[in-house]
Amino acid sequence: MKITLITVGKLKEKYFTMAVEEYSKRLSRYAKLNIIELADEKTPDNASPAEEENIKRKEGERIIKSLKGDEYIITLEIEGKMFNSVELSQKINQIGISGKGHIAFIIGGSLGLSDEVSGIADFKLSFSKLTFPHQLMRVILLEQIYRSYRILMNEPYHK
Repeated sequence: MKITLITVGKLKEKYFTMAVEEYSKRLSRYAKLNIIELADEKTPDNASPAEEENIKRKEGERIIKSLKGDEYIITLEIEGKMFNSVELSQKINQIGISGKGHIAFIIGGSLGLSDEVSGIADFKLSFSKLTFPHQLMRVILLEQIYRSYRILMNEPYHK
């Protein structure tokens, strides 16, 4: 299985970079991982709703251009469906069984995803009603994908 993680914004803190590297290494036993970091737009203080929509649109255009066309697209959105770890592993397995060999997980920028990106999603996933920094969400997502593969392989992992 190929897993592509498409993210808006670069990792800035070393501890996030180290965590992403660790989970990328662990995940490499189960899937081919590709991480695509896209530039984020600068959001001015007190940006108007129109300015925020324009920023999301520009970031969304970059996201869509980075897609190859063969991916099963999973967007991370607060309003998406929430899973526990076993359910997420079952979803990943189901996608593979259905013949899709490539999953793209998309994490938007600090303002979220554009309507265009949300509209092309095959599945919308939520980790919580809480809002997380998108840099931290990258680590959480990779850990959960890794956990999913451990579950699918009946390998021990903390519950």
